[in-house]
Formats: sequence, structure tokens, C-alpha cells
Amino acid sequence: MELRQLRYFMEVAEREHVSEAAQYLHVAQSAISRQIANLESELGVTLFEREGRNVKLTPIGKVFLTHTKTAMKAIDYAKKQIDEFLDPERGSIKIGFPTSLASHLLPTVISAFKDKHPNVAFHLRQGSYKFLIDSVINREIDLAFIGPVPLNNPDVEGTILFTESISALVPASHHLASKKSILLNELRNDSFVLFPRGFVLQEIVVEACKQAGFVPNISSVGEDLDAIKGLVSAGMGVTLLPESTFHESIPRFTVRIPIELPLVRRTVGIIVSKKRDLAPSEKVFYQYVKDFFSMLEQYQ
Repeated sequence: MELRQLRYFMEVAEREHVSEAAQYLHVAQSAISRQIANLESELGVTLFEREGRNVKLTPIGKVFLTHTKTAMKAIDYAKKQIDEFLDPERGSIKIGFPTSLASHLLPTVISAFKDKHPNVAFHLRQGSYKFLIDSVINREIDLAFIGPVPLNNPDVEGTILFTESISALVPASHHLASKKSILLNELRNDSFVLFPRGFVLQEIVVEACKQAGFVPNISSVGEDLDAIKGLVSAGMGVTLLPESTFHESIPRFTVRIPIELPLVRRTVGIIVSKKRDLAPSEKVFYQYVKDFFSMLEQYQ
């Protein structure tokens, strides 16, 4: 069994088409067909079945694909470890992050790190709370910024970098817009603009409203932070957002109001897998991030 055969197998399985896989891999279609036939002969099973011009994995082929992906991730990671052992200043780091941390926190940290380590490359993936945790566990990404920080997950190690308040964002025409702070219960009759079900920021808001004695009326949802702010700006409702999302500016025709009671906060931090060691460049970045925020806290 050769690595080449496994890579050919994975590409055909992904595309369900031998000629498309051959075109992507820049090899002859006959070469891919021959290598997969050799692989099937060695394993003693049929991995693909034909459906017209396409191919589909057999049930045992699906099982083999799952294990092949795991094996190839381990091999790729081992090669990365060797490459970075030879030159840790030329590694690459795959980072995940949520939309709420995209506008300021992530660019600030990476920019500061790149000043000291200009040859380290970054690959960035934005995703939901569950996606980020699962991707770190499954080695799709090396580490992730996240909020709130999961501290009881057996598969990831979470480090809290800071804690931030969550404030209300209301239209400038709102009857509470002139107040310096509010009780969350004062928004009980308002329509809310939130992230969709399954997004952790929606869970935080709904739980906070329940603590304040009401269930929020969610009239609009949006997966994009700018879209949510835009809907509030258009007078479609109110929302609750973390302080870090207001760093650049408060949207036009809206007002940010601190919440006095209950105190709504979230932790923000970074997670890594407990199941594997970080590569050299990842260790350098991981430590840099912790030192960076520790220093910021000292100056505040």
C-alpha cells in the first residue's frame, strides 16, 4: 500500500469521478484507475462501484475512507513536525475564529506576531462555536479563538485570555436610547435580532433574558455580524453583542447601552487539542498569544 494510492483514492472518493480527479492531480486517468485497482487487489475488496460516468464508494469503501483520512492527517502532521523542526520560523498555522472576533482581535494578534515572525504563514477558517471545537478535535485546524471558552471538554484545552461584557444595541429612535445603562428586563417587549439557533451568542442572549424574567421575541436572525447590526440600524429590533464587536465603531442610527442587571459577560480565549502536541511554530504562536493578552491586562 502506497501513499500515492491513498491520495488517489481520497481524491476520487471526494469527486466521485475518476477523470476529474485525474485532471486535478495532473496525472493520467489510466494511472489513477490502475493504482486504485492495485489498492483494491491488495485489500481484497471493492472500494468503488460505477454509476454511469460517476463512481460511488461501496459501504466498505466508506469505512476505508474514514480511516484513510485519519491516517493521512497523521502523516501530514508528522511531515509538518519535521519541516518545522528543521526551520520553525517557516511553519504554517491553521487558525479558526468566530465572526464576533474577526474585526479586531484576530487581525491585531496576527499582525503583532508577524512583526516578530514574518515567515510564518496563516490559514484562517471562520466558523460557528461547535464547528471550531470539532475542527480542533479532528485536526482540521490547529487552534481556535473562541468565546465563551469551553473548560470542561475532555478533548480540548481552553485558555481564557480575557472576559468581556455584553451590551445592548438599540435603534437611535428607541425609547431607551438616551439612558446610560438599562436593566435587561426593560427590553422584554422588544423584538430581538439574533444569530440563528445553534450559535452560541444566541444561547447567551436567550439565557440572559430568561434570568431577567422573560423569553425574547426573536423576529429576525442573521449569521453575519454586520447583517445583525444593519437590521438594528434599520429599526428591525434590538440585540445584545459583546464589547469586542464594537471596537471600531457603533453602527449609524444605533446606540450601545451597557446592561446593569443581570451582568451579561463571556470569556474569550484560545483552544488546542489535548490529543496531539503542537508543532514548533504553533507552540511559538500559542505562547505568544497568552503573553500578548497577559501584557494587555497588566496595562489596563
